[in-house]
This record gives sequence, C-alpha cells and structure tokens, in this order.
Amino acid sequence: MNVAQIMSTKLVVCRAADTLDRAVQLMREHDIGCVVVLDAAGALAGIVTDRDICMTALDRDEPLRAIAVSVAMTSAVVTSRPHQDLHAVEREMSLLQLRRLPVLDDGGRPVGLISLSDIARASQSHTWVRPSDVASTLAAVSAPRPPAREGGG
Repeated sequence: MNVAQIMSTKLVVCRAADTLDRAVQLMREHDIGCVVVLDAAGALAGIVTDRDICMTALDRDEPLRAIAVSVAMTSAVVTSRPHQDLHAVEREMSLLQLRRLPVLDDGGRPVGLISLSDIARASQSHTWVRPSDVASTLAAVSAPRPPAREGGG
C-alpha cells in the first residue's frame, strides 16, 4: 500500500511571511497541530507545529503577531511522495521521530500530509496496516530524545 491511499489531502497552509498568530488561528479553526508553509511560488518552504510556536514565543518573549512564521518553522522538512510504500514511510517516521510528513507531487508542491493519526485510523479499517505496527511507530516517535549538547563539546 502507498501513502496516497491514506494521506490527508485537505491541506491547511500559510506563507512564511505570515505571522504566528495567523498560523495559530488556522490550527484552531481546523483542529490541527501543524500548518504547511509555502513560499511565494507555492512550493514547500517548511512546516510549523504548535510546539514550534510555543517554543519560539517563549524564546522571543514577543506577541505572536510580531513574529513571522519563518522564524518558528522547520525548513529542512522530511517529505514523502504519494506513491511511496506506506510501511517504508512509517519506518522513516519511527527512525526520525516524526509525527507527520508533507506529501509532495513530482513538482515539489504539497498535495497532502501523512501523519501517525492517518496510519492509526487506517489500522482500524484496512488489514494491511497492523495495529501492532502503529503502536511500535508511536512508541518510537514518542521516545525521549537525548538532551541537546551545549557548548559544542
């Protein structure tokens, strides 16, 4: 099975120049935890999560309306393609501890999002997604990460 069979295709997007309060409004309106960020040409610029926004707000100590999405977003985004094997993508999510991946078409434009939630829902209705695999992926993604080293050494 491939990613296209279960990915979410209703993307909620914003622009890198938008402010974080806009991203938060979108998350609230659509009951989601991330927004795909587009550049001026409509290609993927990054992704911003509710956690990214919280950490940036704490670090910057400024109102969200004063901070551009580009400041908080992750720009080095791991992505998927619609035709990719679902199990391979699930393994990659586990290894890299990622809860969601933007899905890009051959032109590099976002066409969907594959998330742990999509995989979990698929396990309830499709026999080719095993609940035990979903549990293993969730456990791997949720495992504590080692603390970041400070001072470069």
